[in-house]
Amino acid sequence: MLHYFLRRVFLLSFVFVALTILGFSLSYLFPGDRLSTLSGLTNISEAQQLELIRHYQLDQSVLQQYLAYVGRILDGDWGLSFASQQPVLPELLAVFPATLELAAYALMLSFLVGVPVGLFCAIRSETILARLFSALTLIGYSLPVFWWALLLIMVFALSLGWLPTSGRLHVLFDVPAKTGFMLLDIYLSDLTHKTAAFRDALHHLLLPTIVLATFPTTVMIRFTRNSMQSVLEQGYIKTARAKGLSRAQVLYHHGLRNALLPVIRQVGLQFSTLITLAMLTEVIFSWPGIGQWLIDSIYQRNYPAIHGGLLMVSSLVIAANMLTEVLHTLFNPLARKG
Repeated sequence: MLHYFLRRVFLLSFVFVALTILGFSLSYLFPGDRLSTLSGLTNISEAQQLELIRHYQLDQSVLQQYLAYVGRILDGDWGLSFASQQPVLPELLAVFPATLELAAYALMLSFLVGVPVGLFCAIRSETILARLFSALTLIGYSLPVFWWALLLIMVFALSLGWLPTSGRLHVLFDVPAKTGFMLLDIYLSDLTHKTAAFRDALHHLLLPTIVLATFPTTVMIRFTRNSMQSVLEQGYIKTARAKGLSRAQVLYHHGLRNALLPVIRQVGLQFSTLITLAMLTEVIFSWPGIGQWLIDSIYQRNYPAIHGGLLMVSSLVIAANMLTEVLHTLFNPLARKG
């Protein structure tokens, strides 16, 4: 297992090197002055220009510029935002928890709904309810995220008035940002109406979570159903039935454990999809996360912020895939052997 982990870390280092090369190349691809793109400063004077050239080592070779770029990334020097003239990395760290919170709850919802429904569709595949679930998964898989989000807003927010249309919390509640995760911040705060604030945060969280979880839930249902059906056709399942074990014992002790092993890897893949879909969801629901922050930066042509956002999102996706691969190998002896 240690050998596998070290090999994965070694391969992961190559992925991060490729990511840093891409990030370094963006400074050449973005239009405008390269010094402004790297630093985020505007109206650079001649004295500042000479200082910035030495700081970014633009008078050196490309390899030395790249090594200096990697050093700045590791030191947290990601440049200044054109819009706010503030460092990019603190702004990213301020909006990152909102995206991570939304994606984590959507992933949890897709797992809690998708796995049981997928198992039911595999075990009771001939029932009307299983066929109905299969049809709904096909519809949910084909739904455009923006259309589905607007439809839910129109029904549950505008027509029925049950849920809010945007934001993370009502303006009446002033919750100090300690961790960036709204529910945790409410729990740690000293608000007198903590229960009401917690309920209001859940109301704001419900619609974006459902919209974001729709696509991965349908994928999880189909993947779990196919995995369980494949396991039920294996020889050891037939042997367990021939030994006289009950259906419940066969499904729990032999079927369920083996069918869920590929699902662990699928969770990591769906988390990557969630981060991508979160950009559209955050814009529609005015959710103050990294997706909306990055879209605003694109509209503003804020190149240092775009570079930082892409670097942060890519690193998160790579780390999530790495973690799920390690967990899958940890629980699957055959994967360790391979």
